Amino acid sequence: MNYAETLGAKAKAAEKAMRCASTEEKNNALKEIAEALKQNTEEILAANESDLVDAEKNGMSAAMQDRLRLTEDRIKGISAGIMDVIKLDDPVGAMDGGSLRPNGMRITKIRVPLGTIGIIFESRPNVTVDAAVLCLKAGNTVILRGGKEAYHSNKCLCEVMRSAIERTGLPADAVQFVDDTTREVTSQLMKCSDYLDVLIPRGGAGLIRAVKENATVPVIETGVGNCHVFIDETADPDMAVNIIDNGKTQRPSVCNAVESLLVHENIAEKVLPLVKARLDEHNVEIRGCEKTAAILGNCVIPATEEDYATEFLDYIISVKVVKDISEAISHISVFSTGHSECIVTNSLANAERFKNEIDAAAVYVNASTRFTDGGMFGLGAEIGISTQKLHARGPMGLRELTSMKYLIDGNGQIR
Repeated sequence: MNYAETLGAKAKAAEKAMRCASTEEKNNALKEIAEALKQNTEEILAANESDLVDAEKNGMSAAMQDRLRLTEDRIKGISAGIMDVIKLDDPVGAMDGGSLRPNGMRITKIRVPLGTIGIIFESRPNVTVDAAVLCLKAGNTVILRGGKEAYHSNKCLCEVMRSAIERTGLPADAVQFVDDTTREVTSQLMKCSDYLDVLIPRGGAGLIRAVKENATVPVIETGVGNCHVFIDETADPDMAVNIIDNGKTQRPSVCNAVESLLVHENIAEKVLPLVKARLDEHNVEIRGCEKTAAILGNCVIPATEEDYATEFLDYIISVKVVKDISEAISHISVFSTGHSECIVTNSLANAERFKNEIDAAAVYVNASTRFTDGGMFGLGAEIGISTQKLHARGPMGLRELTSMKYLIDGNGQIR
């Protein structure tokens, strides 16, 4: 039995206790975790500082360091998020349909935990807590494999959570941490089909591609967000600028940040200088088409096809001036990763067309793509943003971490 299988066996051994745990028992464990995070803030920040020191030595970008960084306020925010999850309805046991058959059998469909979930993720230590908390509330066990850049933070957070869970009487092995970040162990986890019921990669395009290509465990694809905003000719310029600024600069290292801007040619000369002036406040690099350069000048770096396909996760944006909404939709259809897409418009017809024709998990009219988030959607925390169509799409909350089971009650029926 290899390392990943050993973790898997421990998770399976804890499955029954989690599957049968009451809502009260699970919520008590979450309360204990929330309190433990606050009580161990100094220890957590010290572990995070070790990761930040290594990140700077290794030349990690400022945006990615921000993604990695924990602060006292962020830990308080994580703890508050746990309390929000406690308030959410427990999906386990909820009836999802049923029928009374002509032969007298009563069939009921109920929600049940997925089982044991493996999560491979990068950079953001808050994911460690979000993932564990959601899996616990939905009655699952979870194996967490974070990136080496957040190793000390993730290990400390998991130790705090495991101790908290154990204090409430639930098994500590409901949450396990992969202590070995080598590729060999990651590969073992991808092929741990005897123990894992589903594997969720959360990170950049390279990570997700590697998991999809190598895993023998069922995979839910999340995370890659080449998100667009299209400024229609009827758009309110001030609204468009605010949405672009928020989507690109509020937190550029996350998957719902804006990476590409499309502008209708009839409004481009008016709105692009306004966009540039706002983005200049954050030193955002603009990579644009010839028409963009003609309007904004030499500050524009000529954009390539690769630029339009790139999730930058940095203070960089690709820009293209388009003839009309048809060209905008065609461009998005080619380069979108199916995450979040936005139109800024005052045309009801164009808004409806955009919503109907764009194939993405979240389609916005006159609102920032930064809202594609479990908390913002009222789901509490999230396990990630699914960009596929089976079995979940968009922010994955508690319900998406469950499956179905049919219960059949009879009185001697045979076929």
